Amino acid sequence: MSDVMFTIPAPRNEPVLGYLEGSPEKAELKAALAKMASEQVEIPLLIDGQEVRTGRLADCVMPHDHAHKLGCYHKAEEKEVKAAIAAAEKARPGWAAMPFQHRAAILLKAAELLAGRRRMLLNAATMLGQSKTAFQAEIDSAAELIDFWRYNPHFAEQILREQPRSSPGTWNSLEQRPLDGFVFAVTPFNFTSIAGNLPTAPALMGNTVVWKPASSSVLSGWIIMNILREAGLPDGVINFLPGSGGQVGNPVMAAPELGGVHFTGSTSVFHDMWRTIGNNIANYGCYPRLVGETGGKDFIFAHPSADVDALVTAMVRGSFEYQGQKCSAASRAYIPESLWPQVKTKLLEAIASIRMGDVTDFRTFMGAVIDKGAFNDIKGFIDRAKAATGKARILAGGGCDMSTGFFIEPTVIEALDPLYETMVEEIFGPVLTLHVFADKDLAKMLKICDTSATYALTGAIFAQDRAAIVRMKDELQGAAGNFYINDKPTGAVVGQQPFGGSRASGTNDKAGSYLNLIRWVSPRSVKETFDPARSYPYPYMSDR
Repeated sequence: MSDVMFTIPAPRNEPVLGYLEGSPEKAELKAALAKMASEQVEIPLLIDGQEVRTGRLADCVMPHDHAHKLGCYHKAEEKEVKAAIAAAEKARPGWAAMPFQHRAAILLKAAELLAGRRRMLLNAATMLGQSKTAFQAEIDSAAELIDFWRYNPHFAEQILREQPRSSPGTWNSLEQRPLDGFVFAVTPFNFTSIAGNLPTAPALMGNTVVWKPASSSVLSGWIIMNILREAGLPDGVINFLPGSGGQVGNPVMAAPELGGVHFTGSTSVFHDMWRTIGNNIANYGCYPRLVGETGGKDFIFAHPSADVDALVTAMVRGSFEYQGQKCSAASRAYIPESLWPQVKTKLLEAIASIRMGDVTDFRTFMGAVIDKGAFNDIKGFIDRAKAATGKARILAGGGCDMSTGFFIEPTVIEALDPLYETMVEEIFGPVLTLHVFADKDLAKMLKICDTSATYALTGAIFAQDRAAIVRMKDELQGAAGNFYINDKPTGAVVGQQPFGGSRASGTNDKAGSYLNLIRWVSPRSVKETFDPARSYPYPYMSDR
């Protein structure tokens, strides 16, 4: 082995392609979409590098055209989970012993593959399988995942280089080793980049992983898995197990070898996982690390000095891009009475112009929500608002149609009560609820914004008055782990805005920074004394 102090290449954020008319990337993406839509794929499990077909099948469909089948995937149950855990445990010693620069090289190579010839394949799968527009797919499944795979090795190098001071005659060092068991990665449907980051961040630090992708995004997950295999990931390091939450999750959390959980999903599911792990705590070989990013009830709060055009643009983009199916999506807004006439006019005009439909039509701004369950949940909130006379009223949208796809119109609800259910409960759909308040009640409304929802993920304030910005930022200090001033509360960039929130929004371990990676190592302090003492008495013991 060569004695070289390796330096990770300086990371850079991947440029976002524009897909302008006549551009080569637009033609390439359209070709990838047409090819993928014309085929059907059968997706297996991947355990110890071997493709496993269980015969228990579920379909991959387009949310915006749910009769169109993209393929099917095999589902794991307890037998396959146990095999995956065994594979992860078998691979763990060799993977942990692999020098860091070689683990990093796999992610750096995966980033280059995705930046180049695999880009359109993953973007097409995200568009068709998760109903994202070309731009939403590009910033997610291409740019952000590439950023994770470039920046995480850089952050890991910083962690490894951090060393303690040494006194004369000694040499102190801090070693970082993997956790004492495998990591269970549970990934969501809404961000392909998160699906790629949750298993690979622990793996980079020397851990082996059992990965359960969301059932509605298995197609893009399988492509990620194959990019990693192409990049040289050894067998058994990441084991790919689609399946139901209970069939996969329950045997995983019963396993004594569980070392950690890397989760993004609903607050209620994370509560259940935490509770189960707590009940099983005496059965584990270590205390499992729990890292979770869950829900949000993300806000936009306007001051009377706010720029109306900027405010309205942020409300539309923040609330309705990707059908509001972002943990960070703007779901509630607080608008001062003095601005409301202008805001209302411009907001309704903008929403009336939104084009909703098939995401392969590049003029589309909004696709469909992910599945029937999500459709019914969101429709329930809208239906209750329609019936809530004297408490809320629909200002725009409200239409729901799943005859072809799971389409819900961009919907704006005006809540007369700032504690009305759609002002405080997570909806995860294209629904923005706003409350208009008297300018004199600004302080009171800031307090309500801070305390009325259990979440603390993202939030934005709009003001031109600098003193107001300072006051609002201070008053809302605990309300959002990612806080935006005069910008929408979505769109965190790896290496620029580390992402995560507290309260019911998660453990705030900040994906896109060293703070997340440091959760996947177990440190050991080492002290070496060059010339140790050779007798036990200390100098003070002399009688002179």
